[in-house]
Amino acid sequence: MKRRIGILTAGGDCPGLNACIRGVARASYSLFDTEIVGIQDGYAGLIEGNYREMKQSDFSGILTLGGTILGTRRTPFSEMRVIGEDNVDKVKEMKQNYKKMKLDCLVCLGGNGTHKTANLLSEEGLNVIGLPKTIDNDIWGTDVTFGFHTAVDIATDVIDRIHTTAASHGRVMVIEIMGNKAGWLTLYSGIAGGADIVLLPEIPYDLDIVCDALRERTEKGKTFSIIAVAEGAMTVEEAKMKKKERAEYRAKTGFSGIANRLAKELQEKTGLEARAVIPGHMQRGGTPSAYDRMLSTNFGVHAAQLIASEQYGQAVGMLNNTVSHNPLSTVAGKTKFVPRDGHEIRTARAMGISLGDKVK
Repeated sequence: MKRRIGILTAGGDCPGLNACIRGVARASYSLFDTEIVGIQDGYAGLIEGNYREMKQSDFSGILTLGGTILGTRRTPFSEMRVIGEDNVDKVKEMKQNYKKMKLDCLVCLGGNGTHKTANLLSEEGLNVIGLPKTIDNDIWGTDVTFGFHTAVDIATDVIDRIHTTAASHGRVMVIEIMGNKAGWLTLYSGIAGGADIVLLPEIPYDLDIVCDALRERTEKGKTFSIIAVAEGAMTVEEAKMKKKERAEYRAKTGFSGIANRLAKELQEKTGLEARAVIPGHMQRGGTPSAYDRMLSTNFGVHAAQLIASEQYGQAVGMLNNTVSHNPLSTVAGKTKFVPRDGHEIRTARAMGISLGDKVK
């Protein structure tokens, strides 16, 4: 029986998207008679009916490519059921275009928001499968997401390179790592890169404790310090605020990002010269690592196997070192945070890394 599969990539790009697309396609061509439709720019393409018929040759030579051959765009889940000035019923349009494309299944590659919309479409009666990509590694129901390990390699390389200039100039270097809600990327790259202080969204920091950690290093004869801070990290005081209050408070500081603000505060409080480093989007660019190519391929193949057995409404994931799947309904809307008592946190503390909090 021929199956017609739609594939889209939504949200931010990351390494491994093309490898995963390739895995879905090649395994599908191998397992059953198939036609594949590439939907452009994520859910926006599904809403607008922007798609193209794919050929087998379209999936050759893309294993090592970063980004996504299908393009991507952020279409917030919160706006999916909102009819704006354009008078477009987004859910209705997606369902109609699914039928217009004569799809038997829709494969959605993306992060938390993508999975929420995938689950919405599943609840609306469409055959949907989710694949977990994000450099944040914060999708519920999978031990790891593709794109994460490549981003860890890149962020760690940044920290490695900053060590030499920090040592040469005797400075405190504050490196802002991506991760607004979850600190997996900052924690892994901070430990791997030998950071002295690691600040995460899950553990609000006390500025005085961070300053004390810097002074203690100076007293021990250390001439420089490296701080890895997640973009979503916040102080103990900020953690008590509501989201809107926190945004207003930060706007008053005059800094859009945490690294510049923190560097200024630390220099004023300790007298130590501090500089901010913001690698930004390079953390999710470029060719995927060998690990992520393998992981993406495994995930893509498993999605094709689910399609072959008509197991829809599932989110693929890695569970206990085995590629498996969970119902989309149990994954959508949940964020996998760094556990405060997890073994990575215990490792950081045992290594003498300050997390900016009082250790009980």
